Amino acid sequence: MSQTPDRRFTPQELAGFDGSDGKPIYLAHNGIVYDVTTSRLWKAGKHMNRHHAGGDMGLELSQAPHTPDVLERFPIVGRLDAEALRPEPVADRVPERLARFMKRFPMLKRHPHPMTVHFPIAFCVVAPVTLLLALVTGWPGFAAALPVLLGAALLFTPVAIVTGLFTWWLNYASARIPPILVKLAATPVLFLALLWTFIECVRTPDILAHPGDHLGFVLVVLALLPLVSVVGWFGAALTFPPHDD
Repeated sequence: MSQTPDRRFTPQELAGFDGSDGKPIYLAHNGIVYDVTTSRLWKAGKHMNRHHAGGDMGLELSQAPHTPDVLERFPIVGRLDAEALRPEPVADRVPERLARFMKRFPMLKRHPHPMTVHFPIAFCVVAPVTLLLALVTGWPGFAAALPVLLGAALLFTPVAIVTGLFTWWLNYASARIPPILVKLAATPVLFLALLWTFIECVRTPDILAHPGDHLGFVLVVLALLPLVSVVGWFGAALTFPPHDD
């Protein structure tokens, strides 16, 4: 059958062009159906392992770190016989000035939290490693670096929390889905652990000189690694869902 820009697709027909079993890869936006089969970013009908072809991308593109203009690179094969999906109402609650700013810089819709969260994650990974090195080698340089790392993690964690809450509200409509519930529970624990260990470092500068007398401190610092790993894992699961196979 000839496929022309005048062809009409029902949602059921469009769903058949999902890239499975060698099928073409189609998607719709604003009522127009595009053929993205040639795109290496839509291999097997999936994009970033979270977006699936064969449907209306109106909501998903409204939250993407790029504008819908990227679809202009691909052929138009028809129109969708269904009301075009629009951005979720939660996006309309953004203050007008902020909404204009995000429209100009679409990456701000999703990227601030992934960018800021890398800092506390890095410091929370390095701090336990530095503690172990200090205990094993006895080198005072490692002991001196520990409060700096804990302080840096303590400084950046609230920034990551604020951007995370904003992203949760903007892109997930504050939905209480399992990965977010885990992050909401683990992040305050992580912050309190950082706060306590940093205070202990300030109160007792030579705290690692007698680690046996401060076993609780040592254990809490070491616990930062599994704690931040849990937060990071479930955060990554939202952005890059695990493969089905």
